[in-house]
Amino acid sequence: MNIKNALEAALGKRDDLHLNNIDIDEKSIRAIMINEIVPEDPAQDFYGEKGDHYLSTALPLFQRADLPVSGIQDILDMGIYLTNAVKTPKNSYAVEKSAMEESLPWLERELALFSDVKVIMLMGDVAKKMFNQIAKKHTRKNVIPSGATYKIRKTPFFIGDIRVMPSYIITGGNILIEKSKCTMITEDIQAMYEIIKGKKHKTEIHQN
Repeated sequence: MNIKNALEAALGKRDDLHLNNIDIDEKSIRAIMINEIVPEDPAQDFYGEKGDHYLSTALPLFQRADLPVSGIQDILDMGIYLTNAVKTPKNSYAVEKSAMEESLPWLERELALFSDVKVIMLMGDVAKKMFNQIAKKHTRKNVIPSGATYKIRKTPFFIGDIRVMPSYIITGGNILIEKSKCTMITEDIQAMYEIIKGKKHKTEIHQN
């Protein structure tokens, strides 16, 4: 399945949105990591022709989690799919609410393409806010409560049988020098990988 083609077939073609133009076996995906926002240049995204901008910070985080990856295909081969919540680049320092609202149906449809997911990781507040909006349509409740990520990231949250993990964004020039965040992201990636490999089991369901 081509992700971009599948989304455009469902929601129509939009030249202003940056969608993942990649062929993937959707049945092989066990975890989805939702990053904040697409880069200005699509070639610098996770699946872009260059990809070095986003992967230059994402790959080291996987490597610090003791996962032997050297490129995006290695991550996909582990059953992990990376995407961005907002499908249009930033116009200012902060992600605008209108951009989140416009991208929301596309993210919701994108997540629905994967039927065998065990874990969804929310990498940053934008991903958390948008996923909560999607969850509310089905459960009428937020999956992730308000609060600082470092305080709630180890609490087991679920939507149905899917573990939902709040964490931090995995792109940006300062990510790798923020030692505390790097450590937490690394721990979260390790925990996610253990779950999709069946080393951890659901023990508690939190509905907030």
